[in-house]
Amino acid sequence: MTATAAELGADLTIVVPMLDRPWRVRPLIQSIWTATPLAEVVWCCTPTDRLVIAEIDQVIRERQVEQRRIDVPYQRGDYARKINTGYRHSDRALLLTGACDIQFRPGWLAYVLAELVVGIGVVGTNDGHSPRVLAGEHATHSVVARWYADTYGTIDQPRQVLHEGYWHEFSDDELCATAQSRGAWAYAREALVEHLHPDHGLALEDALHRARPARMRQGRRLFRQREHLWT
Repeated sequence: MTATAAELGADLTIVVPMLDRPWRVRPLIQSIWTATPLAEVVWCCTPTDRLVIAEIDQVIRERQVEQRRIDVPYQRGDYARKINTGYRHSDRALLLTGACDIQFRPGWLAYVLAELVVGIGVVGTNDGHSPRVLAGEHATHSVVARWYADTYGTIDQPRQVLHEGYWHEFSDDELCATAQSRGAWAYAREALVEHLHPDHGLALEDALHRARPARMRQGRRLFRQREHLWT
């Protein structure tokens, strides 16, 4: 059966926060092109990441999919700030909280669209590996409806997708938990957006991964401090 324009990404913005890893740019854009060629890609880059910027500018010139680059200075909350910047600089109805280390299975978006019934504003995709994700309790990468971000935002900040207090980890936990508390969450088990993470043996560990324990401690502490806002 022929995929519809919506299933090919006509209503979707994929926001990709970048921090180093220029080698991930081309595999990601090829994966997007294969699965959702009509999607818009917004690359959010650190201005000093010259190798990343050079690689992205080259793939933009090749015009494989609709894409553009926005520079976001590095500071606390880098991942969330870049996602929120991409949200503010786009106008399509759906937004994926992306990353450079993901791979899309063709057809994934159709399963997300099937879950977007009235009242559902956040649909979790399946990263293929995390036990919590496989159980349908969490998602590392979610599709957020623009109406949801516009109307509700985070638990205490309208017109934001992610809370910017987290260095990185646990911002996705808060997104999922608040959507669940609002009855606006769904999980699309067949929507495979694979996370190519060292924990799963799918990438080599680098400096960003090695710094994760400190970020995790900060994120876990902040999540516990804020959890009362939605429970």
